[in-house]
Amino acid sequence: MNFSTISMDFSSFSFSTSLCSYFNLSTTALVFFVSVFLVLLSRKAKSKRVKLPPGPPGWPVVGNLFQLARSGKQFFQYVRDLQPKYGPIFSLKLGTRTVIIVTSPELAHEALIEKGQVFANRPAEHATRAIFSSNKFTVNSAVYGPTWRSLRRNMVQGMLSSTRVKDFRDVRNSAMNRLITRLQAEAESTDGVVSVLKNVRFAVFCILLDMCFGVGMSEDTIVKIDETLKDVLVTLLPRLDDFLPMLSPFFSKQRKRALEVREEQMQTILPLIEKRRSALLNPGSDETASMTFAYLDTLFDLKIEGRKSVPSEAELVSLCSEFLNGGTDTTATAIEWGMARLIQKPEIQSKLYSEIKSTVGDRTVDEVDVEKMPYLNAFTKELLRKHPPTYFVLSHAVTQPAKLAGYDIPANASVEFFSAAIGEDPKTWSNPKEFDPDRFFTGSEDADITGVTGVKMVPFGVGRRICPGLGIGTTHIKLMIARMVQEFEWSAPPSQDVIDFTETLQFTVVMKTPLQAMMKPRT
Repeated sequence: MNFSTISMDFSSFSFSTSLCSYFNLSTTALVFFVSVFLVLLSRKAKSKRVKLPPGPPGWPVVGNLFQLARSGKQFFQYVRDLQPKYGPIFSLKLGTRTVIIVTSPELAHEALIEKGQVFANRPAEHATRAIFSSNKFTVNSAVYGPTWRSLRRNMVQGMLSSTRVKDFRDVRNSAMNRLITRLQAEAESTDGVVSVLKNVRFAVFCILLDMCFGVGMSEDTIVKIDETLKDVLVTLLPRLDDFLPMLSPFFSKQRKRALEVREEQMQTILPLIEKRRSALLNPGSDETASMTFAYLDTLFDLKIEGRKSVPSEAELVSLCSEFLNGGTDTTATAIEWGMARLIQKPEIQSKLYSEIKSTVGDRTVDEVDVEKMPYLNAFTKELLRKHPPTYFVLSHAVTQPAKLAGYDIPANASVEFFSAAIGEDPKTWSNPKEFDPDRFFTGSEDADITGVTGVKMVPFGVGRRICPGLGIGTTHIKLMIARMVQEFEWSAPPSQDVIDFTETLQFTVVMKTPLQAMMKPRT
């Protein structure tokens, strides 16, 4: 889905307890902080004053960081509380960073479609994140320009085109069968109660691994790679020195840990890359007999505009990690929310099962079938409207100072599009808080999720930086939900009368209480 969580973006920004604890600075740190503060106050402002969108007043130097920390809320919750007061566009000052929040479909369209070229950049990266992106050498972190064009064109044409995606049909079918088997095995030992997110996430990760490296792997290897990439994501969670670089001397342990995680990532992924390279250089070897085409094959000799060299080993590791991380948690999260909605509203589940049954009869549903199921497609669209996996699309920046809604957008500002609010705009949707697939099924309401014909929801972003994994992401969601509903009837476990839809932020916005579901084989 969003094929990168490796760039610094506010979709993963949460002031957790551990992050808030950094405000309890030592005496030395406080003296340093105050000294720098006094120096900053003594300087005269030389830059031209800009007209930023309105926002809550902040403190000198730290801006709104203390208010955010003291609220005890995660970033998306804090923004949601500010929206009624400040409207469709407002700004926050988080330390040295200016953050502009956009919450309306109209302004998202103005920025990302009408002024798409200007708003197609990415903000500057913290030094730690640059380590993992190989200095912005990934599709989603790259500066808008020739490197980005080369990387994105390669990913879309070489791997994520509709034709290429169809080539991996057998891989997906194998992963679906594996998922059903895992669910059955777990249910046998737990009286029918299974963990949805854990099992779905594993299935998605297996698909992407096969697509990336072109070979099947043992479960131990899969788990090792997954754990390594999770460590990467944890390391990339925002820190206080992201917003107050003056405090960076006090984060030496975190920087050291980041280098250690990067080394672990290199040691885990690089052998897979080298094994693939060796096999391609020896096409008649036994290793190539079971190999299929892979994303990695498109990267070895990739030509980048304005650059003579092919990607380095570190850059290959970053690109493969982006491919794997970007499509795993986003897809799995969407499916967890989807299954929760099917349990909450059994009438929707029954309607979906009837459509599957009438479409395929007694045979196993296939991905070719899902496009022939209008109710499944309506359900998926409503799922992405109500539960976009990340509540902010990846951070945008302007290529040059610009205007939006009459306000100034500085070149160094992070522009954040609040997808959760855009998909629930009351001027766009009737009963926006209600989960209702019929709004799409009956045609009373509709939305182009690509944004080409208008912006009403942005689960994948829109415009020039729209997620390149849109097609494959929706395919995985539809196919997994269809297979799970075809095989099993889903309900809440006996110990839980009502599904808890409270949200919390991990790498994506997930259910605070992970979904445990009772499943019963269909007869």
